[in-house]
Amino acid sequence: MGNSKVVALYITICVVSFVASKVIMTILCYCRWKRKQMVVQDSLSGGKLVMFKSPKMDTLKSNMLLKKTMKLTNQDIIGSGGYGTVYKLIINESTSFAVKRLNRISAEQDRGFERELVSMGDIKHRNIVTLHGYYSTNQYNLLIYELMPNGSLDQVLHGKSAPRKVLDWPSRYKIALGAARGLSYLHHDCIPHVIHRDIKSSNILLDHNMEARVSDFGLATLMEPDKTHVSTLVAGTFGYLAPEYFDTGKATAKGDVYSFGVVLLELLTGRKPTDESFLEEGTKLVTWVKAVVQEKREEYVVDRNLEEFPIEEINHVFTIAWMCLEAEPCIRPTMAEVVKMLEQIKVNALA
Repeated sequence: MGNSKVVALYITICVVSFVASKVIMTILCYCRWKRKQMVVQDSLSGGKLVMFKSPKMDTLKSNMLLKKTMKLTNQDIIGSGGYGTVYKLIINESTSFAVKRLNRISAEQDRGFERELVSMGDIKHRNIVTLHGYYSTNQYNLLIYELMPNGSLDQVLHGKSAPRKVLDWPSRYKIALGAARGLSYLHHDCIPHVIHRDIKSSNILLDHNMEARVSDFGLATLMEPDKTHVSTLVAGTFGYLAPEYFDTGKATAKGDVYSFGVVLLELLTGRKPTDESFLEEGTKLVTWVKAVVQEKREEYVVDRNLEEFPIEEINHVFTIAWMCLEAEPCIRPTMAEVVKMLEQIKVNALA
């Protein structure tokens, strides 16, 4: 009988200890979550401003950020795309942000909206655009991002504004490697892993050092999942989509790899996948380049703006691009493998 009481007491202690540990962990996680962000309620619009803790945000007063954000107009627009309109928000001479406006999604998805954004705010990498906070109302949501002063890769490669900056080969190689590292981080190092779904040159932004920063990651999961048609730009963009997407309608990591292969071809050729000449000829960037490369005439499709380039490095990048563009997803490399192959190009050049 005594043994039974000892066993019962032991079990009771274990159960109590287990419950207590869970409670303590929950409290610690909540405290950590509170330390990571500052929440400000806007009594006028009924909205909520959330600022993620960072050296840049810690120096700002929330009411100033909120006031200037509410004063954004069409004159502040610096871009627009499938996910919304982007504004330039100037706080002072040394502090600016990019603010992306998203129309409010349905009530069912809206419940998970903030959870997704908090996860995105946790992601910190030198090749990924930082999310500093967000403002949420019943009508729309504003995402507050780090501002990239050199715009997007799409603008630099295909922009019509003058004078146009021409990227030399070392810059293109650095952008390719940086974008690959950022995407690899999303695929392999984030918990849970992140599938971008819309890798394209306009979603690769350039900082003051022309370092590549992957943007708009995770936004596809914040949109309505039933809107997967190409024209909505929710789960991909025409010209960048992997062929299997049209059969399955499902976004995968290997689909991101295919899209990255298209971006590599853009960097090499200076041509957009939706170039009007391709549409007129009934072809596309991938098939046009493949036909020329198969004839061992890579130098004929290299961007004419590249006055000097090491042909061996160019050929290696073409090879990596074709590996990414394999028709069978299982044959394509992972983004971690792509990073290693791109890094090896410079190792071989220095050898």
